[in-house]
Amino acid sequence: HQSHIPLKLVVTVSSCAFSGDVGHVQITGGAGFVGSHLTDKLMMDGHEVTVVDNFFTGRKRNVEHWIGHENFELINHDVVEPLYIEVDQIYHLASPASPPNYMYNPIKTLKTNTIGTLNMLGLAKRVGARLLLASTSEVYGDPEVHPQSEDYWGHVNPIGPRACYDEGKRVAETMCYAYMKQEGVEVRVARIFNTFGPRMHMNDGRVVSNFILQALQGEPLTVYGSGSQTRAFQYVSDLVNGLVALMNSNVSSPVNLGNPEEHTILEFAQLIKNLVGSGSEIQFLSEAQDDPQKRKPDIRKAKMMLAWEPVVPLEEGLNKAIHYFRKELEYQANNQYIPKPKPARIKKGRTRHN
Repeated sequence: HQSHIPLKLVVTVSSCAFSGDVGHVQITGGAGFVGSHLTDKLMMDGHEVTVVDNFFTGRKRNVEHWIGHENFELINHDVVEPLYIEVDQIYHLASPASPPNYMYNPIKTLKTNTIGTLNMLGLAKRVGARLLLASTSEVYGDPEVHPQSEDYWGHVNPIGPRACYDEGKRVAETMCYAYMKQEGVEVRVARIFNTFGPRMHMNDGRVVSNFILQALQGEPLTVYGSGSQTRAFQYVSDLVNGLVALMNSNVSSPVNLGNPEEHTILEFAQLIKNLVGSGSEIQFLSEAQDDPQKRKPDIRKAKMMLAWEPVVPLEEGLNKAIHYFRKELEYQANNQYIPKPKPARIKKGRTRHN
């Protein structure tokens, strides 16, 4: 029933709970922030899961608690190289997803989102699997329409600092529908809005992680611009439930998954400061380039067609994220290698005997 050739980055999951026998599920990027929570859910639901990750931004620690479980397989593989594996469902999450990560290596980001997506669609075509693409609200760019519904085409700078990610995901969507139309591949496209929770990268440069980290370390909370820009954050467990609902639905067109409850950046700063109990002050810095002023999902489609909406209250989610960050800072402090200073080499004309 299963022939896994150990190559690189994929997650497979098998399930009988959904529409018939799902068999193997593969999750690319399954050791990442969202991917590892998806892995947890699918494993706990009794599926067979193969995680494919190259650990560019994913971490083995996020999934190590499943290593050794008979339903779990971890493959160190980069999706830019083809993967040959028997699967029934592919959750294609592989891609750096936070600005510092994708701006650090724009070419790698483009390759992952283009060649990586083509490889996974090719796999889906060969084995008759259904593929869910983890797309992004970034396909809408800096929107001129508010809130953003799935039929909005977007307002994207194709040569800006975020273009490698925005345009990479836009063409990944194009590829999905080309494979659907030309090859009959079953595709699902989730446009994911801001998400947070445990296992997010502490230094990913995102608003929530920046503020939590700064508050915990007693540093000023840095707000770019006036702080009146709005963001809407969903907790990771809500997103994972949405992804599974979408994969097992009959909706092949793109679906927004996000939390429509909007807050200003300044509100986030004050809320996190209070939840942490931090004495940090709030510091205003100049605006970042191509930083969207407003971002809010229209989730009517997900509500109607998937019966999905976020349910975790913001404060509850923030408290869980803060708890994780505290533990993570302790872990780092306890596991730091601090090099001992080397004694100075003595140069006084002595002969050295080795």
